[in-house]
Amino acid sequence: MPLEGHYARQNTPLYKLSPREMKVAVAIILITFVSILGIVIATAGDSNPPPAIGCINPTVAGIVGAETLNRCGQEAVETCSHAAEFAGARAETIVANCEKQRIKF
Repeated sequence: MPLEGHYARQNTPLYKLSPREMKVAVAIILITFVSILGIVIATAGDSNPPPAIGCINPTVAGIVGAETLNRCGQEAVETCSHAAEFAGARAETIVANCEKQRIKF
């Protein structure tokens, strides 16, 4: 059973921040927030430009994870022709990218 005054003693903070310390804490939080916001805004957007004419760059499932195939010219035509012979998500993704880039195979 708690004794008289124990609750107040247990719930009283040991130290109260001074107004100057509160201003410093608020300033640090604001600087941190503005910095994070600046980094997010600076890095937002699409950093992967579209492929050049006659090139493909589909992202397909690989052995270890996602794999981006960057092929241009004759190599792109060969990749599209090879993928057209198969069925499945990987082949369909490659063929769709070939059709989108208007590669004739």
